[in-house]
Amino acid sequence: MDNIDLALVKKYNVAGPRYTSYPPATRFTSEVAWPTLVEEILENNTEDGDLSLYFHIPFCESLCWYCGCTTVITKDHAQGAVYLDFLEKELDRMAALLNPNRKVVQMHLGGGTPTFLKPDELRRLGDMIRSRFRVASDVEGGVEIDPRRLTRDHVAALQEAGFNRASLGVQDFDPKVQLAVHRVQSREQTGKAIEWLRSHRFESINIDLIYGLPYQTTETLAQTLDAVQAYRPDRLAVFSYAHVPWIKPAQRALEEALPSADEKFALLKQVIETLTTGDEYIYIGMDHFARPDDELAIAQRNKTLHRNFQGYSTRGGVDIYSFGMSAISQIGRAYWQNTKELPDYYERLNGKDFPFVRGYLLTDDDQIRRRIIMRLMCDLSVDFDSMSQETGIDLHRYFAEEIRSLDELEADGLLLRTSSGFEITAMGRLFLRNVAMRFDACSNRETGRMFSRTI
Repeated sequence: MDNIDLALVKKYNVAGPRYTSYPPATRFTSEVAWPTLVEEILENNTEDGDLSLYFHIPFCESLCWYCGCTTVITKDHAQGAVYLDFLEKELDRMAALLNPNRKVVQMHLGGGTPTFLKPDELRRLGDMIRSRFRVASDVEGGVEIDPRRLTRDHVAALQEAGFNRASLGVQDFDPKVQLAVHRVQSREQTGKAIEWLRSHRFESINIDLIYGLPYQTTETLAQTLDAVQAYRPDRLAVFSYAHVPWIKPAQRALEEALPSADEKFALLKQVIETLTTGDEYIYIGMDHFARPDDELAIAQRNKTLHRNFQGYSTRGGVDIYSFGMSAISQIGRAYWQNTKELPDYYERLNGKDFPFVRGYLLTDDDQIRRRIIMRLMCDLSVDFDSMSQETGIDLHRYFAEEIRSLDELEADGLLLRTSSGFEITAMGRLFLRNVAMRFDACSNRETGRMFSRTI
């Protein structure tokens, strides 16, 4: 990290997708008709392939001003039971289209704040899932947790519902930063949550942090990193604060105190150096760190790592069926997203409709580009020779223009050419999104206001 020129960071710090999908969700359109997607779903269910299920619980008691998620702010916890009633309707309608022999190997509960639901409501959700799907005995069940809204009974209920992995939102422990972003959370709350999770045999604990928040300095962030490492989490996700006030107006409250570009890069540099010193964590790339013996690190070494709307995953080849307001599904060559408005979600399910509002059907070209970008994000390298054999397409020729465009990135030290493709350098991991954009046929048509900065 010491040899990184700040001018290089400024050069590549442009707006770009995070590539949890390709094409990104900004390309989804209402022009895709639901009957067309039903055909894709039915075709997808002629086989017995494994499933991943996602459930979006949108409620939060208060708004964190940095947040870019789709949320509903309320202190009325009675809304949780109502939401589950409608989620059950959606489950019934989709389950009728799915092959009952398919096995659920992965579940994810996100939001919002999933633990806004009461413990018995979480148990009910587990019953709803098990009564409609074949859940594998070794299912990977991940849940996002706000330690401020957690009780021991919540943790017990999550375990009973089939969840065994947790991601805890922390963001920053400095009191001034917490007050500025409207999220005050003590170390005691976080420590107690981790203690409960471990006592209920959760297999993996991830902690989320954000760099680039108001009033963050290298000194205060160092204290947060020390405190977090003391918990010995299995993974960390350290995200760049995405400032998009044209999409999330609440972020305007943060503008006066945000660090400069130079200061933000210093924070990122500190995060990477702190977490990777002594090989305690491996820098997976795209904001993620994992212990060397963690499944993510092992999968990356074995080139079996995958990436989807929930981030990095070790479960490849699964179709993702998602439920709840704003949830995004991914199968084969199709993506679709539910409505982002809660009244509309309820209204559609009160009728005979699915809550779908927009989608995307990948072209053959999209699928090839998706494969390149996803392997780049996961393997930190691209082997055009092996992919050419797998696809039956000469990818050296197919991507001739894109490959020529890599000369600039190579000259700047972001990648190294190989006889069959290229590899990302240690420095290049900071610029994965920029490298991926060279293979993105959509990037030149998108406006910068759709995306956050790449660094």
